Parts: sequence; structure tokens; C-alpha cells
Amino acid sequence: MKKIIYATVVAIITTFYASALMAQNTGKITGKVIDQKTSETLIGATVSIQGTTKGVATDVEGHYSLSGIAPGRYTILVRYIGYQAKSISDIEVKANAVTPLDVAMSASATTALNEVVIKATYRQESVNALYAIQKNSVSISDGISSELIRRSPDRSTSDVLKRVSGTTIQDNKFVVVRGLSDRYNTASLDGSPLPSTEPNRKAFSFDIVPSNLIDNIIISKTASPDLPGDFAGGNVQILTKDIPDQNFVTIGVGAGYNTKSTFKDFESGYRATSDYFGFDDGSRALVSNFPSTDRIVNNQLTKAQEIQSARSLNNDFSIYRSKALPTQNYQVTVGNITEIGKNKNRFGTTVSLTYRNSQNITPNYIQRYDNYDYTSQLNKFSTNIGALANFAYSFGKSKITLKNLYNRILDDQFTYRTGSNTATSSNDNRFYAYDMLEKGLFKSTLEGDHGLGAKSKLKWNLGFSNIINDQPDQRKVNYKQNNAGDPYIATVESLGKENARLFSYLKENIYSGKVDYSMPVGLFKSSTLKLGVNSQYRDRNFNARFIGLLADRSNQNIDFDALLQRPIQTLFGPSAISAGAYDLQELSNLSDRYNGHSYTNAGYAMLDSKMGEAVRLVYGLRVEKFDLDLKTLDPTKPEVKLNTTDFLPSVNFTYALTPKANFRASYYRSVARPEFRELALFSYYDYELLASVQGEPNLKRTSIDNADIRYEFYPAAGQIFSVSAFYKRFQNAIEPNFDDRNSTTTISYFNSKSAYVYGFELEARKALDFVNDSKFMKNTTAYANVSINKSKVTNPDDGITRLEKTRQLVGQSPYVINAGLTHSELDNKLSVNVLFNRLGKRIFLAGGARFSSVYEMPRNVLDAQVAYKVFKNKGEFKLSATDILANNYNFQYELDGKPYIPSGTGYTFRKYNIGSTYSLSFNYTF
Repeated sequence: MKKIIYATVVAIITTFYASALMAQNTGKITGKVIDQKTSETLIGATVSIQGTTKGVATDVEGHYSLSGIAPGRYTILVRYIGYQAKSISDIEVKANAVTPLDVAMSASATTALNEVVIKATYRQESVNALYAIQKNSVSISDGISSELIRRSPDRSTSDVLKRVSGTTIQDNKFVVVRGLSDRYNTASLDGSPLPSTEPNRKAFSFDIVPSNLIDNIIISKTASPDLPGDFAGGNVQILTKDIPDQNFVTIGVGAGYNTKSTFKDFESGYRATSDYFGFDDGSRALVSNFPSTDRIVNNQLTKAQEIQSARSLNNDFSIYRSKALPTQNYQVTVGNITEIGKNKNRFGTTVSLTYRNSQNITPNYIQRYDNYDYTSQLNKFSTNIGALANFAYSFGKSKITLKNLYNRILDDQFTYRTGSNTATSSNDNRFYAYDMLEKGLFKSTLEGDHGLGAKSKLKWNLGFSNIINDQPDQRKVNYKQNNAGDPYIATVESLGKENARLFSYLKENIYSGKVDYSMPVGLFKSSTLKLGVNSQYRDRNFNARFIGLLADRSNQNIDFDALLQRPIQTLFGPSAISAGAYDLQELSNLSDRYNGHSYTNAGYAMLDSKMGEAVRLVYGLRVEKFDLDLKTLDPTKPEVKLNTTDFLPSVNFTYALTPKANFRASYYRSVARPEFRELALFSYYDYELLASVQGEPNLKRTSIDNADIRYEFYPAAGQIFSVSAFYKRFQNAIEPNFDDRNSTTTISYFNSKSAYVYGFELEARKALDFVNDSKFMKNTTAYANVSINKSKVTNPDDGITRLEKTRQLVGQSPYVINAGLTHSELDNKLSVNVLFNRLGKRIFLAGGARFSSVYEMPRNVLDAQVAYKVFKNKGEFKLSATDILANNYNFQYELDGKPYIPSGTGYTFRKYNIGSTYSLSFNYTF
């Protein structure tokens, strides 16, 4: 809390400082100078205003900034050795505003001494530079800029990613690219790797990064040697903002209304004031002197000590009722740029604080299959706080940046479930779950970028990440009614993971570093050699305890018939505990605690060669050495070790068919390695899945061969038509393994001998001026991307006769559709954006011997946003609507394309509706 207050004070002080600096009446011209053919940034190019002495040189990233310019229209001249000079006219500069202008330069075709100056207007050059950036990417990739993010109703990075061609989001936070689940994708933030935020899967929870802190996102769907080798679907690269173009202070507020939740009856368990700030107050956690597992399991406590320990637990099982409040959003962002010295070196700062709180209700959450006929109400209280502090200093041909991100999410869910379970001979059940989870991410990256000589570059990066996942007291209690009219009896007479109180804590630190060096070499028409090394060390500690209070039938002073019929609020009341009605017990399994660490060391060499005017080849080799050690506290279990060296070649071929069209082809080899959790024997009961999740220590790493082709056409700047095809072959693919022969299903993992996935992608973005040349059509853009995928994996041959011998990959959709319309009016003061998303049915849980696979059925998602700028474009109102159609989420058992009823009540694994959300926000920039 002190850190939050301190950061707020710093932001306020910086706000006043930035505001004072903005009291001026001049403008700026800023941008980047790049190579027309390769989009390589040009270091040291001179940019000057004709008719004045004002001029600057581009920095190591090719950026320039001409400041202190009086309002008016200007012409700039750009020069660089070996390139044709370029004069750009009709550049309008406004007071207290930034005019952006990227410049694309063409290499000189002759060494003659007479200078040739290419002339262009501001509008022509803006289009020209955007073309170059679009066409010249090394690999097949897709991206989203901060401007597109701003125009959408998306609140988090996960919302943004579902707009990318071939990309879907699972559970509203995990990315699936080209039908491959999160375990086949990697992510980086500001150049260094992101850790898994989940204790039970290899996945980064993208809802942890607020979308308004993002500068841009790039998803590379093919590899080059300078990218990590452990992905097959996509490498998600998130860049946050550093040096702003001008000083600013932005304040934003927003509120949202959900049709199923807001102002409806909201139920929750114990609530501390600190929950509203993303932190548990400590009252749920075990006290520091709580007895050890050994003392409890070995019955080393006296009855008095048991009572004292039981009383130290948070036994407030009260159900608190209120009206669900509207969603709240607050944000303060401060940007400052200072020019230092006569060379006008730039020091930039971007600081941001974000806060979000929501109270969501999911009514009528249905699970109706096999022995279960359950209906639940889920009540989730969620707080998300975030802070970003980025600092950058650009001087000469060098730039040093320090980027810091902190984010914390507190989710507190109360579940009330009713219904029958014929496996336990119950007529009805009343199940209560109090489940609070804290997730925290701190990430710091120090990076240097240095221009050496004419075109050589040295870039280095040091990163540290810390992830915590804290579940201080997950409580589950069930009351069972055997026959209609009978009383409901609390089932607290035996201890299992289904009714134990779970105290778990995960902490992981990641240390990373890398160095990249590039230089021109005399091969073919022109070539760039890039060499690099990088290293990553991960250290994870996980601890879990399963504790329970069980009725002590040996205590003859207790009326247990009356005690076990008490309501949940008083079942574990002080009087019952003090009277010795309960035994303190714990499930002992030393495999529930593990420590793991891994080293990944890599080196690569790649060449980027221009083989004539139209052909570009990027090729090379990456070598990765991976070592992993994982051990539990159980001395009888062997230590898990992985030790592999992988040679990962890649080649990306680009042929420029026309100035507006490319043909691309690529091949690369990649790997997918087991996560700590997938290897650890720790068993966790998921009360929402009604299954136990357990690791498999004998997993091997997956080897993947990937091939892609793509045709892309750019009819105009910011517009595209592309069609792609891809094929991936897996050896030892890692997939979930389901053993449903017992009463409780166990979910583990296995290596499939073979698997494949192939598919097609189509993307189009086009202004509608081809319909007619009216202003309305010129200001309207339609876009769509469609992905069609097919995959096949063979289930393990482990002696279990499964209903399905082969199936599609878990999480893979046979098709994905994204579409949208954007329109602007009133000189861009008014903008309208309508978005549509639909994905084909995909496997949520793979099948076993008794149950077929569970499929998440298709649903139509329609989002919209209307934005209007006010106060001379300094303020903006946004009215957003998400999931307007509010289709049901429907998960059902299917076999051979038809609903499958295992036995008993039906085939609905789960069915629910979260309603539509409408929000209004206002942002003002000083």
C-alpha cells in the first residue's frame, strides 16, 4: 500500500512538472527514417528544415524529433550517405501538437557526385513509409498498433489479441494461435520473455496487461533465428511506451453496466478493505506459528493445541449480500520528454497508474451430465491494479531504456451450487466454495541500443521477472440431502481434496539476458549478418497444504446431529471449535511441494540477403541448450531432469511480385518443452471441472517442423489482402490425457507419437471508396480475417480403451472469423467501430474411456464502440458495448459430431451466460 501511495505522489509531482513544460506555443515534427527496400532504420541520417538552421540526426532507432517549430507549413530535407536525398513539402505544424512523419529512403543507383533530390508531399511520404513497413517484415507476422487498440472497446491485451488473424482467446485470457493452444506459444514483453502466470499450465494470462499501456503488439507466425525456438503457433511480442512525442498528462475514468450483474443481488464471502486495492490483508493466510504438516499428520498435537490452531483459521463462512456495483476504471498517465544539450539528446519518461474493479454474477451455471445435475451461481469480485514506469535516454547513436511493469489481480469468487449427484446417492446438494486468488507480475527490463560505424548495431537486454500466485484459503463445504424431505447434513466426516481447505503459494523468478550484433557484409546485392546469444534462468517454488476440520465423533458431549445441520455461517462457529467438536487434520503428500529450475542458453547466426531487386532471403541457424531439474519433497520420488540440445534452422523467402505485392515462403524447426507443472506429480482438485489435475514426470520435449506460404497485396496504405497456408508436423506432441475410469476423473499429460495441423488464412482490410467516391465511403474501412484449420493427434496406447483413438488438438478451432467496420466523421472527431468474432467448436477437454471429448460450441460475439472528441480534441468520450448478442457459452459432450450422453442426466458439461456489458469512459489530455 505504501508503494502505491508513493507512486501516486510521484505521478502527481510529475504531472505538475509536465504541465509547466507544456506552456508553449510551438509544435514538433517527429518520425523515423527507414530503408525503402528493407525497412531497416537508418542511423545518423540528417533531417533539416529548409530555409532554417534547424536540423537533427536520427538516433540508433532511426528516430528524429524537430522541436520548437512555430505554427505553419514547412519543407524538410533528409540526407543519408549512399541514399538519394529526399525533400518533403506541405508539412503542417500546429501549436502544442506533434506532426508525425516517417520517411522511406532509396539507395543511390550511382556513385556520381551530383546529388539527386527526390521530392514528395507530406501525404505522399506518409503513405510511402507505411507501405515500406508493411511489405518488408522479415517473417510472416501480424500486428496491432496502439491506434487500433484505442479505437476498439478492448480493455486488456487478451481482448486485443482476438482481433488478430488466426488468433483466439480461451477462458478470456489464454492465447490460441492457428489452432495451437497456449503451450505452443510464447510471449515477450519489451524484449524479454514472459513467465507462465498459471500454476497448472504453461500459459501467460494476457488479461494481466491493460491495453492502454501498449505501444504495439506483433505476432510472428514463422520463426527467424533471432526469435526464441520454443513456439509453433505464434510468438507474441508486446512493446510498452517509452519516449513520448510530446509532454502530456492523461486522466481517464469509466464505468460499466453488465446486464446479468450490475445492481443484481451479489453474494460473497469475507471481504477485507484491502481487497479493493488488490491485496489480501493476511487474515485468510495461515498464522506464522501454525503447526507443521508432520505434527498434524503424526498426531503430535494435544486437543488444546488442535483447538487453538483451529481457532487461528479464518472461520468466517458468512455469506454477505449486496448489490453488484458497476465496473469502475481509473487511469492516470504522464509523459515527459526533455531535450538535453546542444545535440538535443532526448530523455523520456512514461508513467501510468491503472485501477479496475468489477463485480460479476454468472447465474444459472448448469452442469448436467453423467451423475451430475447441478445449477450454480458464481459471484466474482475482481480488482486489477497496474503501474508502468518507463525511462529512456537517446544520445548520439545510442539509446538506453529502463522499462518497469507491475500488475496485480485479486479474484475472489463465491460459488453456490445445488443439485443431485446420483454417484453419492444424494437427492440434493448445497455446495459452497470460497475461492480467493492473487496474481502478481513485476517485470523490469534494461536495454541498450548502439550504432557502431555506418550500419552496424549492438543491442543488449537484461531482464528480471517475478510472478506470484497466492491462494491463501480455498474453502469448500457440501451439504447432502439423501432423500426428499430429509435434513441437509454437512459432509465433514472424512477429508479429501474435494472438501479440504487449500493453502497454496507459487513464486517464480526469471533472469534473462541477450546480446545481438548486426553488420553489413559483402554478399549478393546487399546482406546483413546478425549474431546473438541469450540466456534465461527460471527458479520456481511451489507449496500447497490441504487442511480440514472433521467432526470428532469421539467427543460424546457434542450433539452431532444438530451440529452437522447448522447453516454454513455457524458450522465452524467459535462455540463448536472451543468445545472440541472438530479434529484438525491434513492430507499429507510430499509431492504437493516442489522446486524447479531451468537454464536455456542459445546462440544464433542469420543472414538477411537482398538477391536482386525483388528477392530477399533471411536464413540461419539457432542452437538452444535446455537443462531442467525438478524435485518434490518426497525422497521416494526421483528427481525430474531434462537435458536437450536442439539445432533449429529457418529460412524465410520473400519475392516482390510488384511494388504492392509479395510472395512469401518459409520453413523452420521449433520445439515445445514441458512446463514445471506438467512434470510435477502434484495433484489438484478443480471443483469447477469436477476433476483432479496431475503432472507426468516422464514427458519429453516436442519437436515441430513448420512450413508456410503467403501472398500479400497492399492496395493502399493501411490496407491489405493476403492469403496464407501452413503445415505443422509434431513429434512427441504434449497433450492432456484423461483417465475417467474412476469416480473422479484425473487429467494428466502424455506425448503423442505423431500429430499434425494445417490450415489456411485469409485477411482483407479495405476502404469502401471502391463502392463510390463519396466522403462517407472514403472514411469507412471494412476488414475481415478468416482462418480454417484441421488437426489430428493420436491418443496414447496405454492399455485404456478410449472412445476416440484420434481427435483434433485440444483448443484448436476448425475455423475462426473476425470482421469489422470502422468509420470516422467530422474531421475524425467522431469514430464508430463495430467488431464481430466467431470460432468453430473446439475441444475443451479430451475424452477418455467413459466420456467423449467436451467441445466448446460456437457463439457469435458482436462488439461496438462510438467515440467523440471534445474540448479541441483534448477530451474524448467513449461508449462501448461488448458481447451485445449475449449468446450462451455451451460446452457439451460429442462423439463423431453428435451429442454424446455418457449415462444418466445428459450431455451438457457446462452452460452459462455472462450477459452484455455497456461502458462509458472519458479521457482528457492536458
